[in-house]
Amino acid sequence: MASVTSLTSAVHQRLASALSAALPEAADADPLLRRSDRADFQANGILALAKKAKANPRELATQVVGRVVTGDVIGNVEVSGPGFLNITVTDQAITENLAARAADAEGRLGVPYTERPGTTVIDYAQPNVAKEMHVGHLRSAVIGDSVVKLLEFTGETVIRRHHIGDWGTQFGMLIQYLDEHPHELDHKAAEVTGEEAMSNLDRLYKAARKLFDSDEEFKTRARRRVVDLQAGDPHTLAMWQKFVDESKIYFFSVFEKLDMEIRDPDIVGESGYNDMLAETCRLLEESGVAVRSEGALCVFFDDIKGPDGKPVPLIVQKSDGGYGYAATDLSAIRDRVFNLKANSIIYVVDARQSLHFKMVFETARRAGWLNDDVKAYQLAFGTVLGKDGKPFKTREGETVRLVDLLDEAIDRASAVVREKAQDLSEEEIAERGAQVGIGAVKYADLSTSANRDYKFDLDQMVSLNGDTSVYLQYAYARIQSILRKAGDVRPSPHPELALTDAERALGLHVDAFAETVAEAAAEYAPHKMAAYLYQLASLYTSFYDKCPVLKAQTPEQVQNRLFLCDVTARTLHQGMALLGIRTPERL
Repeated sequence: MASVTSLTSAVHQRLASALSAALPEAADADPLLRRSDRADFQANGILALAKKAKANPRELATQVVGRVVTGDVIGNVEVSGPGFLNITVTDQAITENLAARAADAEGRLGVPYTERPGTTVIDYAQPNVAKEMHVGHLRSAVIGDSVVKLLEFTGETVIRRHHIGDWGTQFGMLIQYLDEHPHELDHKAAEVTGEEAMSNLDRLYKAARKLFDSDEEFKTRARRRVVDLQAGDPHTLAMWQKFVDESKIYFFSVFEKLDMEIRDPDIVGESGYNDMLAETCRLLEESGVAVRSEGALCVFFDDIKGPDGKPVPLIVQKSDGGYGYAATDLSAIRDRVFNLKANSIIYVVDARQSLHFKMVFETARRAGWLNDDVKAYQLAFGTVLGKDGKPFKTREGETVRLVDLLDEAIDRASAVVREKAQDLSEEEIAERGAQVGIGAVKYADLSTSANRDYKFDLDQMVSLNGDTSVYLQYAYARIQSILRKAGDVRPSPHPELALTDAERALGLHVDAFAETVAEAAAEYAPHKMAAYLYQLASLYTSFYDKCPVLKAQTPEQVQNRLFLCDVTARTLHQGMALLGIRTPERL
């Protein structure tokens, strides 16, 4: 089915036609249409046009009003103030528009595909091998997953990449430590997988790091072991592969708990670009983008200086011949541009790495790998804070384990579901508890603009009141309950019926779903979808309070209000799915 023209677009078209009729030289002018508290829409573009044409804005506005076609979409237009236009659409147009959205055979609610889809590589959810995932890994995973869903929904080809930390000094350190302390490997570890095995690895990593930092001789042996790893020594490589495989099992279990799909072919860690590093350095040096400085291969920038005023370079290759993160990241860009044919590369990475990525992107531009046709963008995110407004830590000052956080959210949510449950079994309560708890964690993250910090407050997150996923899920479940109670009475639109203010407000907001999807996808901004859905649930609550559905005055009004309920529920369901959050039929 073709996409449905939104009411905003329909009004815009009619205003633009009236404008060009009243002022022919303004044929391509934008009426600057926006939603308004004073009417359904307000147009502000006439003021600028009148100034340009040296005309009286109020007189020009009056001329435009005289040429606006009314009756089908636009019900009324009034001149306001110095030359604004206040526009009200017809009740019939609202209902007919929603009916067209509901009839979309693809189930997309009339949301169009983007006109020029491209290929986007999105780099997100980047845990480290041999280390447990902590609260700091939450945002990259949750934000990235939602952006993937938004882009795919608009028709973009999306290639996921999980750039896991699976290479470098820490593995030489860990393998060397285990060779020298084999008794410390828990012999039960061979029999366990997932969280328990990962706890063993994490414990060993911390012990190896402590020795590495305090014993120079061990540090030398560990660094030699890194060389063995890079050279492909069979024993060293076999141990490394064991760590990677064990860590992946754990990663998959955590992401499954987060209700996220992570596919093995999409996991291309630092090691995946190992064979490209030397060539990346050669290309940069031969082109003059990078130069040798004190033995290291560096890229310098005029605007990036240290506290001493001296330039701070991006070090691509160290003076000892080793490669840093920059070489890996630049090789990844080459792979994503030339092999994966990306038009856009999005990095969902902590804001604290912004300088690094600024330097990497600029280096890639100088090398010609990024240009006007291929862009790279860091979707930088802020920090998860505790209730005290400080970075989230345990009482002992340790970073909070992600699985502990998710388990607690599920426990809290299950208690809320059990309190409300009337006819749910224990199995259903557990299933709903997981959907509500994980939804609460995701929504708290996604309802905040990515670049801002946010407080992790489970009490607030699982509240039925306020801007929470539980509030949205409850609104959806309430609609499903009404639809079940309606029995044989089916939702059916009746464009001939007059609408109340609450019905109009709800209908107009449902119509804005397509525009919100387009905006949230174009700006990589899931928080805009979250804000839209919260307002949708709030407007539905107002409608529910003011407009009896099953006890409406006439059979036609019952059907029309059931239809409003149904299209609202479908919009809530689709919007929440784009955030990666489930909408249970019952709560």
